Formats: sequence, C-alpha cells, structure tokens
Amino acid sequence: MEYKLATSTWGKEEINAIQEVIYTDKFSMGPKVEEYEKQFASFFGSKYGVMCSSGSTANLLMVASLFFSKNPKLKLGDEIIVPAVSWSTTYFPLQQYGLNLKFVDIDIDTLNYNLVDLESAINSKTKGIMVVNLLGNSNDFNIINGLIKDKDIVIIEDNCESMGAKLDGKFTGTFGLMGTFSSFFSHHIATMEGGMVLTDDEEYYHILLCLRAHGWTRNLPDKNHVSNKSDEWFEESFRFVLPGYNVRPLEMSGAIGIEQLKKLPSFIDMRRENAQVFIKLFKNDDRFIIQKEIGESSWFGFSLIINDKSISRKSIIKLLGNNNIDCRPIVTGNFTRNQVMKYFNYSIHNNLDNADKLHDSGLFVGNSHTDLTKELNYLKRIIG
Repeated sequence: MEYKLATSTWGKEEINAIQEVIYTDKFSMGPKVEEYEKQFASFFGSKYGVMCSSGSTANLLMVASLFFSKNPKLKLGDEIIVPAVSWSTTYFPLQQYGLNLKFVDIDIDTLNYNLVDLESAINSKTKGIMVVNLLGNSNDFNIINGLIKDKDIVIIEDNCESMGAKLDGKFTGTFGLMGTFSSFFSHHIATMEGGMVLTDDEEYYHILLCLRAHGWTRNLPDKNHVSNKSDEWFEESFRFVLPGYNVRPLEMSGAIGIEQLKKLPSFIDMRRENAQVFIKLFKNDDRFIIQKEIGESSWFGFSLIINDKSISRKSIIKLLGNNNIDCRPIVTGNFTRNQVMKYFNYSIHNNLDNADKLHDSGLFVGNSHTDLTKELNYLKRIIG
C-alpha cells in the first residue's frame, strides 16, 4: 500500500483546456488568464484578482506594491511582524525590500500565531503584520483585528496553503488588504505553476498589474492610479513607471485554472471528510499533538508533533518510509534556524519554544481531493 503526499487533480477537462490554448498558438498571458482572474476573485468574494507565475511571486508582488502606493504602507527599515513557521518565500520579499522582521512564536495546537505573543509584540514601531494561514487553517482574525484596532498597521495574508478555508463564513485570503494563493501541484488546485493576489483596493490592483509585467503601463486601464496614460499606443508600449518584474502566468495556466476552480468546492469537501477520519484516529493518541481547527480548515495536510520523549522523529520517518508513506517537515520548521538568516535584519520576540518543538519533533502527511480512509487507517496501523 502507498500513501502519497499529493496526487493529480486533473481530468480530461484540464487536458482539453490546454489543447484549446495550443490551437490558438498564443501562450503568453491572455483572455484565459483574465477570465480566470475574474472567476477566482468572484468565487472568493473579492473585487480584483491578479494571477502570476507562482504563490511565491504572488507574495513578492503583494509586498512590493505596499511601497508604491500614493501613500505607501511601508518603507525601507519598517518593522513587520511574521510568524516563526512558514514557507521561505513568505519572508524573502520582506527581506528583499529592506524590512525588519520581528519573528513571533506559534501556537502549538493551531500552528498559527500565538496570540498572546502577537499582542505583546505589537508596538509603536510595528507597521505591518504578515498573517500566514498554515496547513489550511485560518488565523483568528477576530482577535487579530482587535489587537490592531485604531492602529496604523497593515494586514497582509499569505494564504498559499489554505485555499478554501473560512472563518465565520468568510474565505481566508480576503481578511487583509491583500491575500495570496498558490496553485502548485501539491496544493488545493493545480495550474502547473501559478499564484494569485486578491484585493478589494483598486489602487493596489493597478499597482499589481503594473509590477507583474515589467513595471510598464501597457496592461493598465486607460484611467488608473499609477500613471496618466496617453492615447498613443506606440508610446505606451514600452513606457516604464514602476520597478517591476516579469512574473506573468502562462495562458495555459489560466485555462487550467478555470476548470480547476469548478472542482474546488468538491475538493475542499473531500479534504474536510478526510480530516474527520484523521481526527478520529489521532485525537486521543497522547503521543502526538495534531492541529486544532479554527473556523473551517481546508486541511492542506495532517500534522503530527511528537509529544512523547520515548519516540524519536527519526524512527517515525524511517518507519513511514519503509511502508511507502510520504511525509515532510511541517513547512520549514522554525525558519530562524536556517542559514539564510545571516542576510536578514530581524529580531525574535520573547522566545520561539513552540516553533522549536515543531521544528525538532514535527512532520506532516498529505491530504487529497480523493477519499483517504484506507490510507489514514494504514498510517495509524503502521504507527501503532
């Protein structure tokens, strides 16, 4: 028996969508990407969506845009709070734009912010909070919004692992000024490579459009918040107004996304059903700490943090590998323990004890859009 980390979500619809694009002989971002952006934003209840090449570049665009609005939310040297556990490209754009990162510990049960530590970390220097919804699980935005009430602090969301999660009926990725999503193979939907930024703010929407493609004006509406466009198409073809990138998606990815989005509700339903099986199997197993759901998780995967000193993680990993069960570290563990930190301007608030525990004793197994009842029971049987 095998229990894989991830499986393909594609069917004949996605293959046909790719073929339709091939017939057009136009592969760069075009009408399929634009249609997918509109449908994606509508699905999640946002006004605007900007597709890009990955969830990582979605984070890059989101962070960069905060520096280029008429009244910039961030500037060089500002302090932004981040959780100690997330993916590398949650942090890299913040470092690349010269921000000072303040790392805050996680809650060992939810794997999101330790809200007591978060509250004490916020001070007069705090200009932003990067909120990461980890492994499909929403943060408690009711509490977080209360902590920054009447403060000039911008909230942005890295929602790349939590597409489809909800809190009080509202989708994660839509609580902050902007939120990012990923459609990499192992995520909730797959568009080969692909990311998305959602926002309700028209100015930031226009900035994102400009930054995504070279910083030029070509892809901006005639009336926009970034530049005064002329009616001369030739002049506007190569006119650059922001220091942008080329992180455009492929037209194929947009076409695939249209088909995948149709299936997303059923994918999330199945992931939640799998989660109920996992919880039933492990909730009373005191050897492990499993993730506690906030709101309605979309259950990216299933975490197991060893809570028994007589069990070594190395032995568990070997046991799983010998029995064809895929596993991985829980994201990056405590990110501050990576060698790359020598390039960061950062501080650690209080301590990162829970992040360290996760780093040293945690692992996760996959979830899927298909029924994993057999695989999860197999996992439990192998672990004992």
